[in-house]
Formats: sequence, structure tokens, C-alpha cells
Amino acid sequence: MAGPLGHTIPTMNVVFVEPFFPSNQRHFARALAEVGATVIGIGEYPVDALDGQLRDWLYHYEQVPSVTDVAAMTQKVRDVQAKLWVDRLEATIEAHTMPAAQVREACTIPGTSVRTAWLCRDKPSMKQALREAGVPTAASTAAGSAAEVRAFAAGHGFPLILKPRSGAGAADTTRVDSDAELDGALERFGGQAGSIAVEEFVEGHEGFYDTIAVDGQVAMDFVSHYYPNVLEAMRTRWISPQFISTNRIDAVADYGELREMGKRVIEALGIGTSATHMEWFFGPKGLKFSEIGCRPPGVGAWDLYSAGNEIDVYREWAAAIVHGGTGAAPSRRYASGMVALRPEHDGQITGYSGVEDLQGQYGEWVIDAYLPSPGTGTQPVAAGYMANAYVRMRHPDYDELRGMLDAVGRTLHVYAQ
Repeated sequence: MAGPLGHTIPTMNVVFVEPFFPSNQRHFARALAEVGATVIGIGEYPVDALDGQLRDWLYHYEQVPSVTDVAAMTQKVRDVQAKLWVDRLEATIEAHTMPAAQVREACTIPGTSVRTAWLCRDKPSMKQALREAGVPTAASTAAGSAAEVRAFAAGHGFPLILKPRSGAGAADTTRVDSDAELDGALERFGGQAGSIAVEEFVEGHEGFYDTIAVDGQVAMDFVSHYYPNVLEAMRTRWISPQFISTNRIDAVADYGELREMGKRVIEALGIGTSATHMEWFFGPKGLKFSEIGCRPPGVGAWDLYSAGNEIDVYREWAAAIVHGGTGAAPSRRYASGMVALRPEHDGQITGYSGVEDLQGQYGEWVIDAYLPSPGTGTQPVAAGYMANAYVRMRHPDYDELRGMLDAVGRTLHVYAQ
């Protein structure tokens, strides 16, 4: 059977949500096509926006006003189902995971359930479920009023973390160290206490644990470390923050505890075949689980894992979806990481210094770099690790790599006016 874009139909039909943006979304569509799936794209851009590559990878494409509009998405998927069987529906962006689960349920498509998507999005419910399963987490609650937030503070003391009940990364996450700061934070949340997750502040080093799970079992995994922790990195302009994926996961016994915790989290939340992204802390109170996304990590982490382990992680994810298992093992040959570079103030980028010196010293270890051209407008620090400029590197020795990323952060300056 020939498709609208001129392809024949392979063995599994997969609806993929929003293949256009951000830019790495196209790699999920590519990988699905490369492992033999029929890929049906649904997104917010018109079909005319498909470039040649996406046309090659997609069997068909449908546009919707919003991929978070469950009714519109359900209707489009049913339109597709009227023409061919749909085996899977996959979404890889945090904000899309719950709508995708609701569409699956409405259209009886296998995959992450509404319950699992909810537990992975709603932080208080997530942590309650994990505490019941014996996974160590920070004390937390879902506040239904400002009075409940203050009662939690009275019972657990400061510092506390306030964040939206559902969301990704450090966006709108606030640390408070006193009653006065708590009052200010509640005002910034606009009095919407019912949407706030309140947590005990956990002291310690922060990192993340990413997996590809198949039928609830970890088929592939990676461990990364933040320097410094995310909340500080996203609030402090002068810091050039890093995250580094270790290649010592199989060699260092301490990672066994983290892997075991990840396994228990996947089981407790009912995750089947999916990518996962878990945040963790390790400090005076031991290893603590922070939160999970039932999706791949952001900020190009899979690109780093691919470069460090000499595999295509997108393709391994696609193989898990289509064939029920991954086909390659990470080499663990390199540690890989990125350092984010911020201009001294917001405005327009005017230039750089230190680029040639660093290229001469470390060029063989550079994966890639993003240095926006002069005249490009800057983005605020809180926009994230890839908001302005960055350099990505790899090296066989984790400590050597960390030293090189430190040197880039000290030496490569971004100027703006």
C-alpha cells in the first residue's frame, strides 16, 4: 500500500507527536523510520513546512491547532485509524505526555497510561506513590491553600522548595529560607496555592538518571552530574554551568544504588516501554529521588550519550518501541558533557574571546559548539543551558573532561551590549 508521500507501509504504524520543534524532534521521526516503522506525524505546523528529510521519514502528516488539544488530537488519530491500524502513539516533550496518554486511552492504543502520565507529571502524587513503594524522597505535599503551605513550613522548617505541581526542569521553582521569603513566593505564584508542590529542601549533589525501559525493565541507562545544582545554575549569571555524563556507570559500585532506585521507580509508576528522565540528589541524608519525566531528557542529552557511547540513542529508543528491545550496548568509551556560556548582560551578542586558544588546546575533544553570530539577541539565564552559547566535549577520562569544561567556562567569554 502506498502512502500519501509515496512510501510503502512497513510492519508497525507509529503516530509521532510534533516532529518539527525543538530541532532534535526530527531525530525521533528519523529513527522510527530507520528501524522500519510507518511514521505518521501530527503537529502544529502546516504540511508545507515539511522539508525533504521529514518527507522521506514520514508516511503521512496531519496538522492540529494544538498538540495539547485532546479533542482535536483524538479526532485526527481516529481519522488515521480509519485508514490503517495504529500500533503506537509517541510523544517526547513533557507538556505533550499527558495529552498523548489521554488520546491513547480514547483510541485504545498501547503505551503509557493516563495514570502513569499523571504520576510522572504531578509531583506530590508522584512522591506519595514512591514513598509507598519504599523509594526515598524528600517530604512534600500538594498545597490547597496558602495556609497549608505555611503549615507544612511550620512542620518541616526551612529551607523549602516551591514549584508547580506539573512542569519540567527548574522553571518557576523557588527556594525559600524564611517566612518573609515564603510570603513573597506565594505572591509570585499569584495566590494559586492549589497548583503548588511544596518540598523539603534536600542538601547534596544533583544529577540525573536516564533510561530506555522495555516492558518495565531497564534496557539501556546513563548517569549524568550537574555542576552546580540546577537551581543555582539557573539563577546565577556568572556561572557557566555544566552537566557531564559519566562513563564509569559500570565500574563504580555506588551507581548500583542509583540503578536499583531507578528500577523501583519504573515499577512503582507502572512505566512500560518508554524513555525516562529521573532527577536525584546525594548528600548527608543519602540518595534521594527528586522527580521523573516519562520521556527523554532535554538539553541535547541524548546527543551527548550518542557521542560518548558510539551509538545512536534515538535509534535504540525507536528499536525499543518498534521491535521490543534495543540492539546495541553503550561502549562507555567517553564521558561527555556540555558547558553553557552566558553573556555578562542581556542585549545583543557582539563577539567572543578565547575561542582560538581553546580550539588549539582541546579541539580534538570538541563534539560541537554553538556560538551565535554577532547581532543575535541574548536570552535570559533562566531560559536554560542551551539558551545562548555552549560547547559540548567528550574525553575517555571523566575528571579530565570536567577540567576541560571548567577551562572553557573560564576562558571563552561571550560579549553583549
